[in-house]
Amino acid sequence: MNHGVIDDMQTTLNDTDAVKALAALAQGSRLAVFRLLVVAGPEGLRVGNIAETLGLANATLSFHLKELANAGLISSRQEGRYIYYAPAIDKMNALIAFLTENCCQGVPGLCEPASPRKC
Repeated sequence: MNHGVIDDMQTTLNDTDAVKALAALAQGSRLAVFRLLVVAGPEGLRVGNIAETLGLANATLSFHLKELANAGLISSRQEGRYIYYAPAIDKMNALIAFLTENCCQGVPGLCEPASPRKC
């Protein structure tokens, strides 16, 4: 069964993917990490910058980054000796669309996005 399929150019989100993403975000530190990365944008941040900004120990941060990556909400890349993490904007937008897809039985204007900006 594949309720709520959203095609966001690159991302298709089904019930299972949505639950996985929401579960990953349902923890305070992970939500803070994800929001920080969204603010940073597609370039992302070095692991050290994330840890310093949020005051998280490296081992704790590593665990949370792994959970967010497993949910497909972030990606990583290595540049020299540094690892950068960035938000998966397409997945975030697909999750938002999934949650609001059938909002208010499709009545225009009732489910306007909280922010008019689309990443």
